Formats: sequence, C-alpha cells, structure tokens
Amino acid sequence: MFNKETYIQRRATLRSKVGSGLILIPGNQESPMNYPQNTYHFRQDSTFLYFFGLDLPGMFGVIDVDNNHDLLYANDVDIEDIIWMGPQKSIAEQAFAIGVDVTAPLEKLAQTVERAIKAGRRIHFTPPYRAENQFLLSDLLGIKAFKIKQYVSLALIQAIVSMRSVKDAEEITEIERACAIGYEMHVTAMKMAKPGIMEQQIAGAIEGIALSKGTGTSFPTILTQNGETLHNHNHSFALEAGRLMIVDAGAESNGHYASDFTRTIPVGGKFSQQQKDIYNIVLAANDKGFSLSKPGVTYQSVHLQAARVIASGLKELGLMKGDVDEAVACGAHALFFPHGLGHMMGLDVHDMEDYGQIHVGYDHEVRPIDQFGTAYLRMGRRLEPGFVITNEPGIYFIPALVEKWEKEQINAQFINYDKVRSYLGFGGIRLEDDILITDNGARLLGNRVPIDPAEVEAIVAGIES
Repeated sequence: MFNKETYIQRRATLRSKVGSGLILIPGNQESPMNYPQNTYHFRQDSTFLYFFGLDLPGMFGVIDVDNNHDLLYANDVDIEDIIWMGPQKSIAEQAFAIGVDVTAPLEKLAQTVERAIKAGRRIHFTPPYRAENQFLLSDLLGIKAFKIKQYVSLALIQAIVSMRSVKDAEEITEIERACAIGYEMHVTAMKMAKPGIMEQQIAGAIEGIALSKGTGTSFPTILTQNGETLHNHNHSFALEAGRLMIVDAGAESNGHYASDFTRTIPVGGKFSQQQKDIYNIVLAANDKGFSLSKPGVTYQSVHLQAARVIASGLKELGLMKGDVDEAVACGAHALFFPHGLGHMMGLDVHDMEDYGQIHVGYDHEVRPIDQFGTAYLRMGRRLEPGFVITNEPGIYFIPALVEKWEKEQINAQFINYDKVRSYLGFGGIRLEDDILITDNGARLLGNRVPIDPAEVEAIVAGIES
C-alpha cells in the first residue's frame, strides 16, 4: 500500500474528472473453491486497490463527487473472526491510513445509494466481472442483474483509464519488483529445460518463486512444447530433446503490480538451424517494436511494422512471397502471427481490461482494424510517457489454421503453402518484454531476461558465464 496522500490525490483527481454524482467502487469478496470456508487465494479488485488501497475482502468504497468526500463501508471483525484470524485493525483505523474519514457498516450502504437515487443524482460504476458484485449492484440500484452492464458509466471508465494509463514513480517501482521476480522465474525455467523433465515440474518451480517473493503469478502460467497453441496451460508432457518450450509467465508484486515475459527455449540447449532462423525473425520484430515505441506514435503502427519484419523474414526463408507491404495490408502475415504486439500492463497483467478493451487500447482517433489477427491487437492508441506496455511478437505454425487457409486459398498469392507444410510440428516462438514509454523513447523494465540465442543455449546447457 502506498502512503495516504497517494490515495487522497487519486480520489480528488477522479472527482474532478467525473464532475458530479456518486461513484461506487466495490471491493472483492472471498471466492469459495468447493465449500464456503475453503477459498481461493484472495485477490482484491484493482480499481478498489487503486483508489482505496486496502487489501481485504468485504469492503465497498464510495466517492461522493457532489459533497467532496469519500466513504468506506465494511464490518469490523467480531470475537469469532479474531479466534481464527487474530486481532485486526478497526475499519476506522484502516480508513484513516488511506485518508478516508467516513466509515459505516456494509448494511448502511443501501441507504446511501437509495438517497442518491431519490435525489436524482447520477450513479457511476464500472462493469462488474464477478457475479457477486453484479448481484450486489443489482440489489443496490434496482436493476436486473443481466442488465447491469447496460448502465455502466462511460464517463467513469474514461476518467479512470486516463489516470491508470500513466504510471507514476511508485507504480513503476512496484512493476520493476514484479519484473525482478519474473526474471528469476524465466532463468530458472531455462536451467530446467532438460529432456525428460516434466513441464509441470518447471511450471511448479517458477510459480513457487512467484509465491515466495510476491503474491504469486500475475496470470496462469503458459509453459509448453506445443507452442502453436497460444495460451496453452497444459503442463502434462515430458520435455523432448530438440523441441522448443515456450514460457509465458509473470509475477505479481506484494503491491499487486504485474510483470509479463515470454521466452522460447530449446530443450537440451541447442537450437536447430531451422529453429534459429525463425527465432531470429521474432527477435528482430521484438527489437523493431522496442525501437519504434515512443510518445506520439500509435502502437497500431508499431504492430504493423513488426508484422512487416516477420513477413520479410519469412519471405527470405521462402515461406512467404510477393510484396511485403501488400502482404501485411492483406493480413497474410497473420497465418504466422495471429495476435497483437502487446497490451497495457499495471495492476492487471492486461491492465484495465475489465472496463472494456476498446476503452483502454483505443480511442476516438485510433480504432481496431477488423482483420483476422490484427483485430486481436489489444493496444493500438497513441503512446504517452508513463504507459507500460508489452512487446510480444511471435511466429507459430498452427496445423488447423494452415489447413483452413490452404483449403480456402486465403492469401495464396503471398504464402508458399508447400513450404509451410514442411514446418508443421515446429510449434511456435514468442519473445516478450515489458517496456515503459519515457519522455523521448522507451526503456525496458527490469533486467532483460536473456534473449540472445547463444546466451539462452548457454544457460540451458549450464555453461552460462
């Protein structure tokens, strides 16, 4: 948790941006695994963390714009809670730590909202992503639960996005803590990438690092030799010599800020020439994306430049043909690169995605491109100092996609399908870094996880310097 002035200033800024009304910011509740008292690891709502900072279940924040004050609704613990949890600070004490003077039990929340509605005041809230908060808002507002998302406040979403998009120094420090944990996770995975080791062993080892130094992973770990499946969470195979293992994993700091790195590792410690050829194209696209990222540039344009690097490299290998710019304009590269270059990152690994990605990654100026592959670009808008984004190009050989495109002769003027078929079984390669947009360019966050192919080989082989 940051100092109280941080939260006081954030709420004051939000009030000034929204202008009027009552802002509802529900915290999260415990989520049971299989019976009420056996819960998943608690994760507080990121919006609540950003404005109220308290990392406990059963809290609800209210920002009263018209009357210029903030309220925290929560219940103090009783003796039965203390038996199991130990002594706890009172709600008033916790509220004082974040600069909130007005507290009340949760049962009083409904009265506050009811009075505001009767007075004709605007009620602001963001889209709930958990069912319990959807039903809570339904009860408070008298709106059927399935219609709640029709009443979310666009003004509130836009105000919060404008604030959370630009990270301050405290937030960058937290992200770099998460990056330091991520670095250790990925180097450990490289050292363990030996034939016969189970994917599950490596996934468990690196998730243990995330838990021992932070609050755990920032998203479910992707670790697989079958890297042609972009989000492959199956860790059930033994590593085989000569195959590639993709590790897409990140940590969450104790302050709940995320890191998100991806590396592709040769099992046993040696890339084949074919693997190295594809790897170097992806690395060149990654480097290109980083070099172009700076204030004033749209990330959509950076994505398309990275796609041109990929198409050009694949053309040199004989997998693609024709004019590179025309091929990218037609989306031919998406057979191999069917996702976006990156996304916002912060308190969420896909930062603020619960508000609706169209509001986070795009704006009135930059809109999504409705084309297979490029349509998956989550972050397209113009970059500003303080943005934290991922840079993650990749090349994949997806048998079902290749079969579909060849059968339908999609972009056949740009793709040598005979040659592409010889790469089926290759898997995939993705290389991802986290970057901060600065006043005149960008910088990598944290120490760069080893990415040079020779260095990666040396680490896997156990001969790194």
